[in-house]
Amino acid sequence: MKLADKVKFVTSTLEKLYPNPEIPLNHENNFTFLVAVMLSAQSTDKKVNEISPRLFKKANTAEKMNLLNADEIKNYIKEIGLAPTKSKNIKKMSQQLLSLHEGKVPNTFEELENLAGVGHKTASVIMSQAFNHSAFPVDTHIHRLAFRWKLSNGKNVATTENDLKRKFDKSLWNKLHLQMIFYGREWCQARKKECNCQICYKIKYHR
Repeated sequence: MKLADKVKFVTSTLEKLYPNPEIPLNHENNFTFLVAVMLSAQSTDKKVNEISPRLFKKANTAEKMNLLNADEIKNYIKEIGLAPTKSKNIKKMSQQLLSLHEGKVPNTFEELENLAGVGHKTASVIMSQAFNHSAFPVDTHIHRLAFRWKLSNGKNVATTENDLKRKFDKSLWNKLHLQMIFYGREWCQARKKECNCQICYKIKYHR
């Protein structure tokens, strides 16, 4: 299958299945969204949505979160992976927002990535979904799908991100990011070593 045909097939299929994908992490504002994305690292969105309401009821702004110490934060998030590290990062990130950004979540990659516990992928999610800046965050689902669909060589997530950005129109990135996540969860799962979902099958057998 030629690249142009593959790109068209992938986008049209995902658009039919997920015409209006919603952000899978529950949040109240940009601050709670940032915290939720930080919590989702090496955890599932489902688990984050289970434990985050108690934390956000207590602290849904940088000011309120900063009133808690790291151990108190950890008590709210102890059921998810890397809770000790995440609690320290959330505490420090809240302090940084207050001292550097008047308590608000910044809207540039550089400023976001300078916050404790915020890497490029987390910054990309915030930039794309909170500020509608074109970005293509690559999680494990997207990394897997890009390799299976022969859109990237699977070398690393940075390579996958660059490959996808080159192949898909910039106007599609933010929505496509969510669509691919949902498709990966529902149809093209990691446990399937030989996947014959509709996209994998088409790409594999219709050249």
